[in-house]
Amino acid sequence: MEMNLSNHFLIAMPGMSDNNFVETLTLICEHNADGALGFIVNKPTQVAVAELLQQQAVQFDPTSALAQRALYTGGPVEPERGFVLHSTEKTWSTTMHISNAFSITASRDIIESSVKGEGPKKSLFLLGYAGWGPGQLEDEISSNTWLTSQAAPDILFDLPAEQRWRAAATRLGVDLSLLNASAGHA
Repeated sequence: MEMNLSNHFLIAMPGMSDNNFVETLTLICEHNADGALGFIVNKPTQVAVAELLQQQAVQFDPTSALAQRALYTGGPVEPERGFVLHSTEKTWSTTMHISNAFSITASRDIIESSVKGEGPKKSLFLLGYAGWGPGQLEDEISSNTWLTSQAAPDILFDLPAEQRWRAAATRLGVDLSLLNASAGHA
């Protein structure tokens, strides 16, 4: 049976050797024979959305809640490229539907809508993405690099970023603090 982890979380195991993914929670948006595409959803940067709006020459209120929110590191691939991971009540020109709870959009129109208060109800602004080649993610999972679980909008949109990684594992019944970082390696 072919594994399809679209609309699943990848929960980095303690001892993750890739610094890009230490203690991360990643939402897989697409997974097929060509590989996988996802976004880290728990690593806010020190940069505010206001900086993105300025770079895009979008008029905005610098005191707005949106402008003051943090941009997130979505992954190590194309870190200069912006994305909005959002709830699904609306779509924009490049919106990719992931599930009933999540969509991803990379076009300027969602930014402009968000500034006007007409954007999605819930969203994360991300820079970059995570990608895996054919079979790479499956190999990493079989090597105990990741735990997987069904994606949950409440974890992604309702919890503070620093709680998401552990919360996703806890939902599986796993206490990450009890796992040995070197377990499974001889």
